[in-house]
Amino acid sequence: MNNNVLIGYKQRDNFVDRLTGTTKLIGLIALSVIGMTSFDTRFLLVLTVCSLALFRVSGIKFHEVSFILGFITVFSVLNLIAVYIFGPKYGVHLYGSEHVIWQGIGPYNLTWEQLFYEFNLFLKYIFTVPLALIFLMTTNPSEFSSSLNRIGISYRISYAVSLALRYIPDVQNDYRQISRAQQARGNEISKKGKLTHRVKVAGQILLPLIFTSLDRIETISQAMELRRFGKLKKRTWYAARPMKRNDFLALIVIALVVLVGIYLFKVNGGRFYNPFK
Repeated sequence: MNNNVLIGYKQRDNFVDRLTGTTKLIGLIALSVIGMTSFDTRFLLVLTVCSLALFRVSGIKFHEVSFILGFITVFSVLNLIAVYIFGPKYGVHLYGSEHVIWQGIGPYNLTWEQLFYEFNLFLKYIFTVPLALIFLMTTNPSEFSSSLNRIGISYRISYAVSLALRYIPDVQNDYRQISRAQQARGNEISKKGKLTHRVKVAGQILLPLIFTSLDRIETISQAMELRRFGKLKKRTWYAARPMKRNDFLALIVIALVVLVGIYLFKVNGGRFYNPFK
């Protein structure tokens, strides 16, 4: 696979890659749900550290995901700013106190409570993004579809998701080829060109990319129909792997983390850890 692929599966020989897709899917869903539900900063910090450590162990290189990480970072910062603009006192309402850092105009006072609330949101972004990237880049799409089917999702839907994941690198390669063809014709789309011109050329790239994608979809759908895909209620999976000892150990650890998160709900009297009491 091309090393310049934005997001795509690449076989790696490490602990994370050797786990089955079912284990990684259950882990992603369980940890994301408990992490997004909890607002205990201590728990979120532990999840963040573990998530970043797991990202390091997975063998994913930063340059492989630098673009998507940059995009998500910009989006996250904009979201945090929007949270403050539309709810500058939401943290005060949640924690039941107000410690002003900076006196602003009207309701726009900067408070420790609001900063603390948005810091928790920031931690949620940090720990979930590496988990999602680990899952996408260390799980074979065919194995992923078999994992979805194993947990009860229809194999038709599972296979559609698998095709979508496999198609991402192809779309990127098509975009790269069309982009190079446009540059060979003298259309500058790098940072050297003007923004308006780059937007115009991007539109010229998008149209042939859409037609190329539609043509590929038509070819795949016809091939699947000729092979009578979807006629039976069940199917077997060539890429399915049996769960081994490491899978069960990983699931036990995931279950313990979820139980700790649930226990903290009882300790805190709810989802929120309040250091301002």
